[in-house]
Amino acid sequence: MSGSLLSDPFLSGSLLSDSLLSDYEMAALLLSLKVSTIAVIASLPLGIVCAWLLARIEFPGKAIFDSLIHLPLVLPPVVVGYLLLITMGRKGVIGQFLFDWFGLSFSFSWRGAALASAIVAFPLMVRAIRQSFETVDLRLEQAARTLGSSRWRVFVTITLPLTSPGIVSGMIIAFARSLGEFGSTITFVSNIPGETRTIPLAMYSFIETPGAEYQAMRLCIISIVIALMSLLASQWLTNKALKRTASVC
Repeated sequence: MSGSLLSDPFLSGSLLSDSLLSDYEMAALLLSLKVSTIAVIASLPLGIVCAWLLARIEFPGKAIFDSLIHLPLVLPPVVVGYLLLITMGRKGVIGQFLFDWFGLSFSFSWRGAALASAIVAFPLMVRAIRQSFETVDLRLEQAARTLGSSRWRVFVTITLPLTSPGIVSGMIIAFARSLGEFGSTITFVSNIPGETRTIPLAMYSFIETPGAEYQAMRLCIISIVIALMSLLASQWLTNKALKRTASVC
């Protein structure tokens, strides 16, 4: 395995680089940011809907629905990746339909990496947004309804602004979780340089390569810095949103 890694032009080039970030490491960093950003943006509307349903609506099978949403938190990531492979792969139940009719393929592409990251991070996003929905004073919504506002207008102008701290927090936590996703990604889309090799997968390649410990450490430090920045940004934005909503109330 080490020989194949050393023959990788992306990897061998990075081993010879003395710059702050080699082309290989920069490609992995940019791909990670791209995958995580798309994963969060694409899953946010569904996350808000699911969080609202869990926080406000009582319906048969709610406990099962809640469990299914949080299932990726307790499943081994490899299981998530395998399930994606048999459903969204080229020959999968859904993947074959998407490819035959729309030419859209998720397996072995960055789109698949974004899908895997979104699924793994989705429960964390829903959890944060749901808690924010549960803290909204229903009397404010009821007062707006008695003044003639429609349910949709109340939701957009009152409920969403009041839940913005949870939405912001959920987005950033999901983003940070997506950056660190490894198991489901490598199972579903493999470890392809420039296409699916995110920071965790690049670190894995370095760890498997003799003499590449320094490069692995650099990516480790980058991952820690990005994670810390994400958490600090989440705290700052949440506090700012809380102050804004408090002034509105």
